[in-house]
Amino acid sequence: MSETTLRPIIDGAEVDSGADEAIALINPATEEVYAHAPISTPAEIDRAYDAADRAFRSWGRTTPAERQLALFRLADAMEAHADEFADLESEDTGKPRATLVADEIDQSVDQLRFFAGAARDLDGRSAGEYLAGHTSFIRREPIGVIGQVTPWNYPLNMAVWKIAPAIAAGNTVVLKPSDTTPQSTLLLGRLAAEHLPAGVLNVVTGDRSTGAALLQHPTPQMVAITGSVRAGMQVARAAADDLKRVHLELGGKAPAIVFPDADPQKVAEGLVLAAYFNGGQDCTAATRVIVHESVHDEVVAALAARAQSHGRTGAPHDDGILYGALNNADQLSRVAGVVDRLPAHADIVTGGRRQGDRGYFYEATIVTRMQQDDEAVQEEIFGPVLTVQTFRTEEEALELANGVRYALAASVWTDRHARAMRFSRDLDFGCVWINTHIPFVSDMPHGGFKHSGYGKDLSHYGFEDYTRIKHVMSYLGEG
Repeated sequence: MSETTLRPIIDGAEVDSGADEAIALINPATEEVYAHAPISTPAEIDRAYDAADRAFRSWGRTTPAERQLALFRLADAMEAHADEFADLESEDTGKPRATLVADEIDQSVDQLRFFAGAARDLDGRSAGEYLAGHTSFIRREPIGVIGQVTPWNYPLNMAVWKIAPAIAAGNTVVLKPSDTTPQSTLLLGRLAAEHLPAGVLNVVTGDRSTGAALLQHPTPQMVAITGSVRAGMQVARAAADDLKRVHLELGGKAPAIVFPDADPQKVAEGLVLAAYFNGGQDCTAATRVIVHESVHDEVVAALAARAQSHGRTGAPHDDGILYGALNNADQLSRVAGVVDRLPAHADIVTGGRRQGDRGYFYEATIVTRMQQDDEAVQEEIFGPVLTVQTFRTEEEALELANGVRYALAASVWTDRHARAMRFSRDLDFGCVWINTHIPFVSDMPHGGFKHSGYGKDLSHYGFEDYTRIKHVMSYLGEG
């Protein structure tokens, strides 16, 4: 292998992979190969799980205060290396470099600090005599070794979302980042090796087959992925054979319902950011505008103007861009294919084309006159494409919004409080925003229903997903 081949992190150290094959890492903005990542062998996965298993025997018995302090130190190290993380993330993903620290790296540091605090805030029913002559109490314990796989759209964020609650709860981890974006996760692994005991966090690299081997391995008691619906179903099937716990954060097809009392300019400002940030490669991105027919033309005009002025794409160091290249050639082909297959009744208002001949750039796109059964309405595109439909009644709006297999996020845009409350109740999505779309905080949960998966990331609910509950009962005796 070449000198540019990356190295996995196993048992607290970088290791030379014994893999015969490596994946070429391609800069999405230039289409140039800049490094190689080994396809970790089954033997390396065994080594990583052996290390995690050994580490769990001691890490799982540390006090919450010890775990908190270790995670705080890791968060401080991440903050100190923020620019290095941003450089690697931009190279892997093609994202705008100027905004990466504020948009993503700082969030990851905050999320790690949140879970460091959560380690010392364990909930449980108070001890008491629920049966005469016996005292019962609850132990909240770590699960054990966790296998995790993360995606390419937010490589560092998703790695932190996965490892932070798991490690804070006392578990140990073997993680595989996406095959196209491993660099920032490996840097996280190197910093973890300096601030956590050896084996608490292990990072292997590879392709889809590596991920399958990682998740099907007999050692982990729980497996967690952020990925596609297809991948989630495969993981759930495989985990069922060994009764592993499963944590799935999958796709989304978020609607944004716009009522006549909403300000079209504020709607356009919010939804253009929510639709095109990260090139729409976000499972919570606003993808379906469902607008009242009386304000359709005004809202579409405002969206198109805003997309053209503030929805620019370009290379990582270009000025004034909202998003960079799509992550890889297959994703560019997928997005372009959906647009090319639009039915005859659809109308492309703006965009709809690849930008330039080099790099995986695609223009911010708005498509109107869409129907509910159209592919672009029903299927996750994961790109900078926003569809528009109209409605007449609240009931119709709700039916259109809920009429997809995904149930991760949605938003409603209205000045009427009672209406907003009704829709927050009736929208069948794990997150509902009111007059905004896409902001996150570490303190609140992220996770969906239906084909968007199950389990929560972020918040105390995400922390609890990485714990198990034990009931202990003691006989009080006599005299």
